[in-house]
Amino acid sequence: MKVTKQQAQANRAHIVETASALFRERGYDGIGIAELMAAAGFTQGGFYKHFKSKADLMAESSSSGIAQSAALTAGASVPEFVNAYLSREHRDDRATGCTLAALCADAARKEDEVKAAFAAGIETQLAVLLNGAGELDEPGLADARAKYLAIMAHSLGAIILSRACPDDSPLADEILAACRDEILRAAGEVEPEGGRLDLAGA
Repeated sequence: MKVTKQQAQANRAHIVETASALFRERGYDGIGIAELMAAAGFTQGGFYKHFKSKADLMAESSSSGIAQSAALTAGASVPEFVNAYLSREHRDDRATGCTLAALCADAARKEDEVKAAFAAGIETQLAVLLNGAGELDEPGLADARAKYLAIMAHSLGAIILSRACPDDSPLADEILAACRDEILRAAGEVEPEGGRLDLAGA
């Protein structure tokens, strides 16, 4: 039976969503096309009906994952962002967490189209954070970009260092706590009272 255009688009979106989670969990080289397509419920032969190459899928799935993460942080204050990002829950759940934290190191060794997706994704997340800063003149915008880029880089590094430790290592939690405190101190932010932002589902 012929697949409709709508169904083909839905199938492609499902493959992208499946790949986004699996790449975050295992890395780009941790899963092949055949296993990935099987996880999405399709045969390997259908892959090239949707994508030119694995790099094509890596770029698209990463863009999708980063956009989802950015959407979940929209409207968050700096303390809310930092506390959610440097939480034990985010650290322990790679498959639904931030694509940048899970795959930046992998992307650095991949094709330019994958790197371009990450560069665009960094700008997307940065724009979300800047949107919460209010109206800024040109010097203020430059200062805010520098501030938020530093916060993002420090947060990413903390998650990567913590994940490199055994899951039950006290050092894994110490890294998260120390970096949370230092990021908020350096940014001149105070941790808010009440609940924390939930990054689950990114």
